[in-house]
Amino acid sequence: MASLEIRDLFVRYQSSTGIVEALSNVNLAMGSGEFTVAIGASGCGKTTLLSVIAGFLAPSQGSVLLDGRPVMGPGADRGVVFQRHALMPWLSVLDNVAFGLRMRGIGREERQQVAREKLGLVGLTGFESKMIYELSGGMQQRVGIARALATRPPVLLMDEPFGALDAQTRSIMQEELLKIWSKLKTTVVFVTHDVDEALYLSDRVFAMTNSPGGIKEEIRVDLGRPRAPEVALSEKYGALHRRVHRLIREESLKVFNGITS
Repeated sequence: MASLEIRDLFVRYQSSTGIVEALSNVNLAMGSGEFTVAIGASGCGKTTLLSVIAGFLAPSQGSVLLDGRPVMGPGADRGVVFQRHALMPWLSVLDNVAFGLRMRGIGREERQQVAREKLGLVGLTGFESKMIYELSGGMQQRVGIARALATRPPVLLMDEPFGALDAQTRSIMQEELLKIWSKLKTTVVFVTHDVDEALYLSDRVFAMTNSPGGIKEEIRVDLGRPRAPEVALSEKYGALHRRVHRLIREESLKVFNGITS
């Protein structure tokens, strides 16, 4: 487990029309083992924020600290799960999960043992020899999660990992993710634009502004753990849903009406 801190973060890039500020003055602190969700309308900078934490993108200003140490690039201490699974179709399920360990020079026997353990964690024992194209979309995403967990990262970054799934599969995957997280207590930063997904999964939600992306409001999700889907029927859940929905709608309307933050 690890703590994350984002200090005075700005991300700017050059476009055909000039300098664009993608993120502006983002300050966040995420506790060890906490499940946090960044939510906002499309284009608000959610994925940019995750890319900076992952080390794929350098900040224009500010810093990201992992257990007090600056993040200077990608590392094995941060596992990443993408919206599209990004698996290698020419490798088996087992070899996909073991790939990161192979790149780190871990011996074949040890990496296969770890890969089998993580596949068991995501409910895919018995599918080790299957090829990726033989699996359903939900199963492919489970392979992606197992691969991200194989290197035992203290931080797991998830960029709308269930966005391409049908509603029922998405709901089941959310339940499975919470089961995995409850066992490992990995620090999770999850990105979504879905209010129900954010509330069901998280300890805290960070609602983001648009143009440029920033933190509009922090919402603590005090719905108890373990959390079953039926929590959505509670009065407290309904109040939280209305609050987060209002925040996202306000920002979406600004974009629709051509207003910047």
